[in-house]
Amino acid sequence: MRQMIMIALCVSGCGVLPGPIETASGTASVSSASGELQRPVARFDGVVATEASVSGTPEVSVGTLGRTIASLGNPGEPGMWLKTPLVSAERSARVSNPATGQSVEVTLIPIEGPRTAGSRMSLAAMQALGAPLGDLVEVDVFGL
Repeated sequence: MRQMIMIALCVSGCGVLPGPIETASGTASVSSASGELQRPVARFDGVVATEASVSGTPEVSVGTLGRTIASLGNPGEPGMWLKTPLVSAERSARVSNPATGQSVEVTLIPIEGPRTAGSRMSLAAMQALGAPLGDLVEVDVFGL
């Protein structure tokens, strides 16, 4: 009986409280209307791919495109590539692994999803970066 009371007390304190919540990536808040946790959107310094307001065509220049988490893509697909939502058109880039300090030139291939979604990297690019093939690897992407 005593254990049942302790469990009930512990479980009753597990509700979500409104207001800011500290997370590993910053502060999040709870929307009072929906009760859903509103996570902060990652910000990328020096984002260079923007939509031109007049022509509607992407405006691209050299610079930091962002940081992404990459997993191993299709190992049967040859080449040095990174499929990522950081770009809207295929282009050349340099990808750097901050953990090893190694970098490699790859072809960026656009995929659908928010900019904060993960990416898939070719087997050859993962090996060139010295990344473990079974791990998720944080990489920086730079436009050429």
